[in-house]
Amino acid sequence: MAQWTSAMGAVQLARLLKSQQDRPAGPGTRRPPAYRALADGIRLLVLEGRVPVAARLPAERELALALSVSRTTVAAAYEALRSEGFLESRRGAGSWTAVPAGNPLPARGLEPLPPEALGSMIDLGCAALPAPEPWLTRAVQGALEELPPYAHTHGDYPAGLPALRSMIAERYTARGIPTMPEQIMVTTGAMGAIDAICHLFAGRGERIAVESPSYANILQLMRAAGARLVPVAMAEGLTGWDMDRWRQVLRDAAPRLAYVVADFHNPTGALADEDQRRRLVEAARSAGTVLVADETMSELWLDAEIEGVMPRLVCAFDPAGSTVITVGSASKAFWAGMRIGWVRAAPDVIRSLVSARAYADLGTPVVEQLAVNWLFSTGGWEKAVEVRREQARGNRDALVAAVRRELPTWEFEVPKGGLTLWVRAGGLSGSRLAEVGERVGVRVPSGPRFGVDGAFEGYVRLPFTVGGAVAEEAAARLAAAARWVESGGSGGAEAPRTVVA
Repeated sequence: MAQWTSAMGAVQLARLLKSQQDRPAGPGTRRPPAYRALADGIRLLVLEGRVPVAARLPAERELALALSVSRTTVAAAYEALRSEGFLESRRGAGSWTAVPAGNPLPARGLEPLPPEALGSMIDLGCAALPAPEPWLTRAVQGALEELPPYAHTHGDYPAGLPALRSMIAERYTARGIPTMPEQIMVTTGAMGAIDAICHLFAGRGERIAVESPSYANILQLMRAAGARLVPVAMAEGLTGWDMDRWRQVLRDAAPRLAYVVADFHNPTGALADEDQRRRLVEAARSAGTVLVADETMSELWLDAEIEGVMPRLVCAFDPAGSTVITVGSASKAFWAGMRIGWVRAAPDVIRSLVSARAYADLGTPVVEQLAVNWLFSTGGWEKAVEVRREQARGNRDALVAAVRRELPTWEFEVPKGGLTLWVRAGGLSGSRLAEVGERVGVRVPSGPRFGVDGAFEGYVRLPFTVGGAVAEEAAARLAAAARWVESGGSGGAEAPRTVVA
């Protein structure tokens, strides 16, 4: 059986290689032989995630024609990639991209450091902010006032509290997406929702299409469930999805599930437009793929000019929920400690999820459900989210200014919402930056955590969790780590010291 999960056409690959050539070369850069330049270009596309790992490459003759080079040049480039571990081939199955066997892959997700372990460490590993007070306290107080009637019951509500299910359904309806309470299940955070969906729809060995890059913890959850991840490269910049690639992957790989973050994508901050959303739903429906839309960032727009022009949610293009399963959460827009999430889907899907829950966590904590319901019903949610936006906006602007000043060769686009900055680290290894960063007192996740099989080695993710002087110090520490990595750990840079709490 072939080892590839998607295919890269000759014209498509040629276009990606051409975009690389358009980047300015460094001073004094020598032009390598044609085969070497081609091999280096493909290798970089794989490491940046623009060509997925396990993607079948075009035949030598096809690529030579698309690039207007000799077949000998392409054959030599493919042979160089095979010798370096970036290409595998088998007679009759073609050639597909790979990463070298020794390339370290992330073994876990992104877990926050315990508060007591932080000390002088600046933790940029987790995209989560402190609670938007006084709304957390008020919500908990309101929940306790509503608790007595529930305390006289067994307290297990596998589908969620009826009052909260109704409130969530009303919120979708108010946004123009008619929804019944029977289409809602309350979960223990968005992670609990996606875990339940994966177990219901994608058994061990099933294919799940994911954006590349994508949210690290979700990728790890899917790996642990035994899924075969099929990466689909994001479009360049902050413009959302590459729909040609999505259609091709859904058609060729026929994944059981597809997981997407259309609103201020984690980690890139991209925002998919309405046309992309409509076309992706249509492509998923045609392929028989269940589309899981993670909307946990949808309310975190930060720039005023997009407040009134946000695209409709993905489920607006499938209101019955037969193709699109929507996942929401209070954890990003409100507070990570408020572990309340929800699923919106067709009633029969909700019933199946609820039935399967008996073998998982039985239900979600009642007090937290009451707290979220209080926020929704009193208008406190909107006021709390505005506090969150102000925090994230100020932190984003401070972090962007500090990184531009301390690390001027690092490249990124500033997103209009969300909680994260996706940064190309000036040609340095993101894994090495993460390793050395902890020694100088700043914790950042490396790019490969957000990719499939080792992509994005040249990236790091910086969340909007610190501002002011702390953001400036974080950038200064990153700059110290970068100097050490760039020097190769000797000579031109002072060895970083380990920060002791």
